[in-house]
Amino acid sequence: MEQKNIFKKASRRQVLGGLSIGVVAAQTVPVFAQQTSTPVNEQVTPKQETPNQSVKQNPVKQYPTPPFSQQPQEPPGLASKMTPRPDHGETSYQGSGRLVGRKALVTGGDSGIGRAAAIAFAREGADVAINYLPAEEPDAREVIQLIRAAGRKAVAIPGDIRNENFCNQLVESAVRELGGLDILVNNAGKQHSVNSILDLTTEQFDSTFKTNVYAMFWITKAAVPHLSPGASIINTSSVQAYDPSENLLDYAQTKSAQVAFTKSLAKQLAKKGIRVNAIAPGPYWTPLQVSGGQPQSKVEKFGGDSPMGRPGQPAELAPIYVLLASQESSYATGQVYGAAGGSGNP
Repeated sequence: MEQKNIFKKASRRQVLGGLSIGVVAAQTVPVFAQQTSTPVNEQVTPKQETPNQSVKQNPVKQYPTPPFSQQPQEPPGLASKMTPRPDHGETSYQGSGRLVGRKALVTGGDSGIGRAAAIAFAREGADVAINYLPAEEPDAREVIQLIRAAGRKAVAIPGDIRNENFCNQLVESAVRELGGLDILVNNAGKQHSVNSILDLTTEQFDSTFKTNVYAMFWITKAAVPHLSPGASIINTSSVQAYDPSENLLDYAQTKSAQVAFTKSLAKQLAKKGIRVNAIAPGPYWTPLQVSGGQPQSKVEKFGGDSPMGRPGQPAELAPIYVLLASQESSYATGQVYGAAGGSGNP
């Protein structure tokens, strides 16, 4: 379920901020770079031990369970400030060459689900362009370092995907800097909890749809001419498309729209050899939740009502993105893959 008024300027994975020229020099080409004083060689130090994915484990006990502490952040929020810190696969994901030579664009790639996908893609052999907000630069810097550590090219392209012109520039820049495009992940999204329709403003409603639906349309439309047979488009929907919460009225509608978009576009592009699928996550431990996506009272118990009794970690979704991006899922198109810890409908 994959953000206060805070979204006036930009929403969580909706938009995509800048990365320092110093951080991305040589392997990344920022379009609108933001200066930073952080050294290029800053090491990424995981905040906690992460499970060894190659060892058989009880999935119920594999990751932290509630209660969690209240930890309000101003949107868009940073994974590095969360307790416990989310696992994006930084130390656990091991690639096997399934995406060697591919070029991927991931919106909202600084943290959460987009970060997990970006790390996995790089370790599977893909070059990756990520997008994020300027406020998310500390998280994004870590992702850039991880992509580079995997021996792949990393590209940072900041900007507001609520703007159609920028969405076109985003795709053009990714294609130019990566040398093509094979994988598009529409993951950036806005979620902000509002208890009553009477308190849901037109401004928020419009911003949520611009972020979650319009941007997906604009970016995909710009990307399709650059995609060749074998390419893959993956949209991040949500269990909210099937089992909407009362406090996420606008968000849930956009997630349903993404499912319909996925299924319709898959029929259009099948003859071109381009596959279009979606993933519908349930409760996942990401900055989206603590920065307005849920009230703090729900953050304390977040994921506790799932059959697994805990929220999912972004690392647990990464293999699904890799599967849908790879040739291994060559007959899968128009599908919605659920990953909600035992709840949800797809």
